[in-house]
Amino acid sequence: MKRTLLAIASIAAGFAVSGPAMADLQLATTKNCMACHAVDKKLVGPSYKDVAAKYAGQPDAADKLEAKVLKGGSGVWGPVPMPANAQVTPAEAKKLVAWILSQK
Repeated sequence: MKRTLLAIASIAAGFAVSGPAMADLQLATTKNCMACHAVDKKLVGPSYKDVAAKYAGQPDAADKLEAKVLKGGSGVWGPVPMPANAQVTPAEAKKLVAWILSQK
């Protein structure tokens, strides 16, 4: 019985830790971000881990990236422009960017 309770507690703790990360991955998937980006490899655009590494330690990184998510941008990662994302609200952009910057 004790072993079963310990196993259940471990599984519950794992869900608690991965819950927010999965929710933001789900938001990125829902908003079609994953059509051009992946967490750990380059697709059309850079991987989210590469974005997090490039902007690490920059105090204005979140603001810059939120603007890029909403309005689009070009020239930072090469010749392919990132289109504006009209389907993403400012609150969603903030949540997505926080998740992207947390990637290691």
